[in-house]
This record gives sequence, C-alpha cells and structure tokens, in this order.
Amino acid sequence: MTYTAPIKDMLFDMEHLAQIDQVAQIPGFEDAGLETAQAVLEECAKLCEGVVAPLNVPGDVNPSSFKDGVVTTTPGFADAFKQYAEGGWQGLQHPTDFGGQGLPKTIGAACIEMLNSANLSFALCPLLTDGAIEALLTAGSDELKSTYLEKLVTGEWTGTMNLTEPQAGSDLALVRTKAEPQGDGTYKVFGTKIFITYGEHDMADNIVHLVLARVAGAPEGVKGISLFVVPKFLVNQDGSLGERNDVHCVSIEHKMGIKASPTAVLQFGDNGGAIGYLVGEENRGLEYMFIMMNAARYAVGVQGLAVAERSYQHAVAYAKERVQSRPVDGSVKTSATIIHHPDVRRMLMTMRASNEGCRAMATTAAAAYDAAHHHPDPAVRQANQTFYEFMVPLVKGYSTEMSLEVTSLGVQVHGGMGFIEETGAAQYYRDAKILTIYEGTTAIQANDLVGRKTARDGGQTAKAIAAQIEKTEAELNTSGTDTAKAIAASLSLARQAFVKVVDFMVANAKATPNAAYAGSVPYLMLTGNLVAGWQMGRSALAAQAQLNLGQDAAFMQAKLTTAKFYAEHILARVPGQADAVLHGADSVMELPMDMF
Repeated sequence: MTYTAPIKDMLFDMEHLAQIDQVAQIPGFEDAGLETAQAVLEECAKLCEGVVAPLNVPGDVNPSSFKDGVVTTTPGFADAFKQYAEGGWQGLQHPTDFGGQGLPKTIGAACIEMLNSANLSFALCPLLTDGAIEALLTAGSDELKSTYLEKLVTGEWTGTMNLTEPQAGSDLALVRTKAEPQGDGTYKVFGTKIFITYGEHDMADNIVHLVLARVAGAPEGVKGISLFVVPKFLVNQDGSLGERNDVHCVSIEHKMGIKASPTAVLQFGDNGGAIGYLVGEENRGLEYMFIMMNAARYAVGVQGLAVAERSYQHAVAYAKERVQSRPVDGSVKTSATIIHHPDVRRMLMTMRASNEGCRAMATTAAAAYDAAHHHPDPAVRQANQTFYEFMVPLVKGYSTEMSLEVTSLGVQVHGGMGFIEETGAAQYYRDAKILTIYEGTTAIQANDLVGRKTARDGGQTAKAIAAQIEKTEAELNTSGTDTAKAIAASLSLARQAFVKVVDFMVANAKATPNAAYAGSVPYLMLTGNLVAGWQMGRSALAAQAQLNLGQDAAFMQAKLTTAKFYAEHILARVPGQADAVLHGADSVMELPMDMF
C-alpha cells in the first residue's frame, strides 16, 4: 500500500493552530513562514513517498542481520539514507553554524512525521542522531562540537544513546559501566549496553555513541553518572577517521516489530578500554542525557502519530475495495464495499480523528518549543517553555497509546485478512507497540506529569491550560453553529473533569502517593485526550472561518465533521477516566501481593 503525506492537514495546523507566521517573526526564522513550510513539506514528501516508504515491508520481511560483529541493514536502506543525508534532511532543525538549515521545529516535526509514516524502522536512525546533536549542542565542549557536530548534522555520521544495561532499565541509578580517567583528558570506558538502536550498521562512516558511565569515586545513584562521547572510530586531528575504538556489537535483538532497525548489544572495553571523551562536567551525565531524552520523547510521540496515519491510510484503501454484505440502510441492494457499513465508518472516523487530534497537539507543542528557545522576550520564552514541558509527556504518552488503538482498529477493519501478514495491516500494530515502552514507558511519562508537571507547581500550569480551553469553549458557543456548540459541550465536561483530577493530584501526590500514582496513567490519558480535543475545537473554529470565506469547502467541512466526531466519541471518554482516578485508587492497591 502506498503512502501519501497529509500535507494539507499539516499546513492547516501550522497556519491556524501553530500560527507559523508568528513563528516566522522570531529572529532567525524570518524565512520560515507558510510558503517555506509548504515547499519543504512537498520536497520531503517526494523522498518519503518515493524512496523510503517502498522499503517498509521489505525491512519487515528481510530485517537487519548480524554476522561476525558486522550488521548489514535491509537492502536499499543504505542508499535511501545516503539520499536522506545528501538532501540535508538530518540538519533540517539544527544550526546553520554546523551545516544545518536552522528551520523551526514547527516545520521539522511534520517532516519527522512523514519519515516515520514512510518507514518507522528507517526513521529511528535519524531520530537518535538528532538526540546526540541536541546533547552536544547543549553540553559539549568547543572541541567536541568542532569534531563531531558537523558530521552528525550533515548525516555523514550517526549517533546513538547508550543508557540501558542488563540490570538497569528505567532505573539508571543502577548503571555500572565505568569510566577511568587517563590523565590526558580522555577516559577508558568498560561495560555492556543493551537496546542500542542503530548501535551498529552499514549506513554511515562512523557512529558516535553517547554513553552513560560512572567515574571511579563518583557518588552512588543517579548523582554519580557522567556522559561520554565514545566513537566507533577515533577521529584524527585533521578530522579524518583513525583507528577502530574498543566498542563492538556482540549481537542484535530479534523483535516483535521495527525489525529492520538493528537493536544492538554493545560491549565497551574488551580489549583494553574504549576511548571516551567527557561531555560537560563529571556527574552531570543524567542531566545532559535528559536533553537527548526530551528531544527523543517528543519525536517518539510523533512516531505514534506517524504509524497511526499509515495504518489509517491502509485501512481506508482496503475498506473502499473490500466487498462484503449488504448495507443495513438498503442503499445498495447487493453486497457492497465495507466502507458503507456504520461500524467500519466508526472505526475509520476514530482513526482519523485520533490522528488529527494528536497532529494538532504535536504541532502546537512544536511552535511553543520554537518560541521557548528563540523568542527575544525572556517572559515569552519562559511561558512557552513551561507549556512545552507540560506537553511533552502528553505528546509522547497519549499519542503512542493512541497509536496502539488506531493500528489495532486498522487490523480490525481488515477483518480476518488483517491477521494475515501479507495484507500489511499487522506490521503497523507490531511496530507501534514499542512506542509506549522506549524513551520512557507510558507510566514514566505519567509519573512525570503527576510529579514534575502538576504537583510541583500546585497545578498552576494545568489550570492555566484549563483557562485557555474555557476561552475556546466560549468562542465555539458564540460562533453560532450546532457543530461548534456540540464540540463546546463535550469540551466543557472534559475540562471540568480535568480540573477535579488536577486538584486530586495536587492534594495526594505527596500526602498519599499510592492514591495519586495509581491513577497516573488514566490522568495522562484524559489530559492528552482533553488537550488534543481542545486543538480539535480550535481547528473547528478555524475551519468554519475559512468556510465562511469560501475557502476549500470540502476540506474545511471534513475538518468540522472530524472535530465533532472527536468531541462526541473520543473526548466523551474523559469524565469516565476522571472517575477512575478520583474513586478507583483503593481497588488498584487493595489486593495483597501474594494473591497475584
């Protein structure tokens, strides 16, 4: 099944929700308005649709392989990556000082969505490189930046994140990889890292590993972790590649999904020690790694949206060609294509509305990121940073959980044929599952939302967002249309439920933590649902305004219909989710452990 990038919907969100013309007023982004966005998206779509998407099924059927320490990627991947790098796509959002294009995240996020819709396994390589670039830009010395950044930004080299060890998954306090200072500014690194995405491959000349390790004598726990650059090949003074470093892939994992992406076990220091270079200061590694992780968490949320969009397109194509049963309304006297059937339409609308809601939420968050990092007014930067930080666990947590629902519906639309691998529907479902796990599970995102983003400031940020939502409700109610009023009614009920839950979390996060955290994931899901629903309400207002101007009637009417469906079928779940949080904590913890 072919992939068609949803450029029109992306541009609608950029123009009407993210206000890209305001982003283009920020110094450095003057040339990054709607016209530029359209040109970039159209060019990106050519690469994603024509080069990367056709490799998706072959990558699943013929994944990366490992032999004698060498990883060989799926045929076609290396050439596609070369085209990706030569097109400047790796550097799209990164500074021009290091060979990037310096475009805003508002545009870059849409390109990330396209790449991941085209081929989730392929897109993981650039995603990890983006994280490495962010960490070095923030904490790397001038020497590290001059040695590594331009090669990473141009895609000539790729990057990895090395956190996890066999005994240290989400609990990084248990990291045992050690780093020994050598007296010349370098360190020797010893240890094993697992689950390293693109930790070894044949698509680039060098791989720049960013590795968490402990220096001898460092404090116990997370306060004693440092971050190191450990390249696959050492780099000579003139920038050329030198000898092979003592870091080797010893195996790759056999996985449920994202099969073409090599997930490596890396061994550091088997032959005397891998040479590493300290990033920033000793014992501040976790702080720097979180820079990578926050960048990656947003991107993983976009991955959820991306695979859900691909699944939706696949399901629609099948529903329009699969003939089965007469329609219940008698509109066709013989068996008809299944898109005639109400429940198939319900599933397709759930998929469509979920995707549009998450895309709107992610695009709005991207614009906040751009303002937070580049706006000249410190107060505007701070306000947008607070909003963006609140949004990251929602984009990551809600969008990835949404992708599981949507890709499952994609299989369901296909009926029994969805369970057959040859139709391709199952791959999206299998690929999507990892998204709720890596870069912090949904529970970790939810804990972050409860502790750092809600309880810490007494619910101020959450309630400020609720106040903005209330303003959107008022605009919808005064717009005069039945559709707008229906959306406003659902939005109001959801917002009121949200505020009650925020109060509950503030009151209980410290006083009775089990009560609060038993409802942390439902709280994340209802908050993500509400914020996506709010953006759908804003979309409806914008679509109605465009309709009144006579602009693209079919598209704008579809936006209104989809927003109304979201309000009536998806946003309507929030009050029930709130009840589970407010009244359901006891039953979560009540059963004695030995009864499980």
